[in-house]
Amino acid sequence: MPFFTRLLVNAAALWVATRLVPGVTFSGDWLPFLGVALVFGVVNAFIGPVAKILTFPLIIVTLGIFALVVNGLMLWLTSSLSSALGLGFHVSGFWAAFFGALVVSVVSTLLSMLVRDGSRRDWRVDVRRS
Repeated sequence: MPFFTRLLVNAAALWVATRLVPGVTFSGDWLPFLGVALVFGVVNAFIGPVAKILTFPLIIVTLGIFALVVNGLMLWLTSSLSSALGLGFHVSGFWAAFFGALVVSVVSTLLSMLVRDGSRRDWRVDVRRS
């Protein structure tokens, strides 16, 4: 998925989380919100995989449920970095981060399925016997 499309999907998913989850708030305009989505994407691209590798045994033991905790911590880290940058995004605690990350994951997955990737085409080979 191209960068700008992924940024918009992240922004939309974060916006839904601010509307549905108490404790996940944003105060500002749409441009700083794109900055929050960018911070969220960077955190998930670089820190998220390292955190999941380090917590892999816990993820296995809990049958994947601990991955939701890691995602919540990534959202909480996004909140801290966004506050430091003055972007106006705030997550009030662990449970808000946990449920916010759950909403972001579901919405992001649904939107990613709806957005068609132009670089991936369905190439079918027609093989017929003569």
